[in-house]
Amino acid sequence: MNFIIFMAFILLLRMGELILSGKNEKKLLQQGAVQYGKEHYPFMIALHTLFFVSLVVEYVLKQPQTFSLILLVFYFLLLVFKVWVLSSLGHFWSTKIYHIAGVPLIKKGPYKYIKHPNYLIVIVEILIIPLIFHLYITAIIFSVLNGCMLFVRINEENKVLRI
Repeated sequence: MNFIIFMAFILLLRMGELILSGKNEKKLLQQGAVQYGKEHYPFMIALHTLFFVSLVVEYVLKQPQTFSLILLVFYFLLLVFKVWVLSSLGHFWSTKIYHIAGVPLIKKGPYKYIKHPNYLIVIVEILIIPLIFHLYITAIIFSVLNGCMLFVRINEENKVLRI
């Protein structure tokens, strides 16, 4: 039951993020934004979709009887950091890479200290969400796959940031 509630919560959060991203994309495009990284975006969607499928499959196969309260609390603290990142970027936050010529980079909030704080959050989420329920296979496999995806994604974003 705890797993089902937690998964529903996470899926609702993801849907909310996608809705916010869509609204922000419309604003960005109205400001003349150009999208980059279109080639890898479908793979990123597949990775995150398969992550959720893997969570459910491993949970059903393993049937863990406990969950880690400490990691669950840490996850909710991570969400506070995520809100800080999203609010710092405002309408510039999106799940896609956009660039508007002449608009300076955001240098407030966590962006004063870290170049890509949103990706740091994604790295920790991909690791911690399965570990809350002791789903080690999903944690390992998708941490590696996510690392590969972020290598491509961050390289693409860094190229765009130099424009």
